[in-house]
Amino acid sequence: DSLVPQARRTAGPAQPSTAALTTTSWSPPGDLPVGDWIEQGRWLGAVGRASGWWIGDWIRYGNGRYGEKYEQAARLTGYDSQSLMNMAYVAGRFELSRRRENLSFSHHAELAGLRPADQELWLDRAAAGGLSVRALRLELREARRRVADRETLREARRGRTPLARSTAHPFVRSFVVTPWFYRGRVGSLFAAGGANQVGPGDNGAITEG
Repeated sequence: DSLVPQARRTAGPAQPSTAALTTTSWSPPGDLPVGDWIEQGRWLGAVGRASGWWIGDWIRYGNGRYGEKYEQAARLTGYDSQSLMNMAYVAGRFELSRRRENLSFSHHAELAGLRPADQELWLDRAAAGGLSVRALRLELREARRRVADRETLREARRGRTPLARSTAHPFVRSFVVTPWFYRGRVGSLFAAGGANQVGPGDNGAITEG
């Protein structure tokens, strides 16, 4: 039997008719023509890329309609509560119209703590540069380091002790950083205060790696 619930089969990518799925395996029905194998790959990839959004939106609906349901959702899905909180948080930080089909859920998760305008700049950067999730994470880390270095230098020139590191909520600490190729158009790398701290929303939180 298909693992896709009957009520939702028409909402997502249609599963090709060949191959059998279980929770731990994919099995072709004998000799699989290359065209069918390609279609299976396309479908599996679409499901894999979409599942974080689906679960995040599902959690947010359940929390809004029935009250917080992370423990029950964890039993139903097999995900731990923190992973579900992360998915719900990311889904809540990106409206449907701002989710990029050419970037993974994990790309969006890396940017979830930023302000929407900064998210858009980094999404553009990731898409234009074909950045992997790891490459995007490294660029963000380097940009944050530059922000911290510039803030330290600015404070030193004023003859003041450098500002202490932010004690934002432990789930999320988000610095306002701008991709290098946008700096000439959007102005200063700094926002007022040097950092934009975003705590967990009503529907969850995302941890910083």
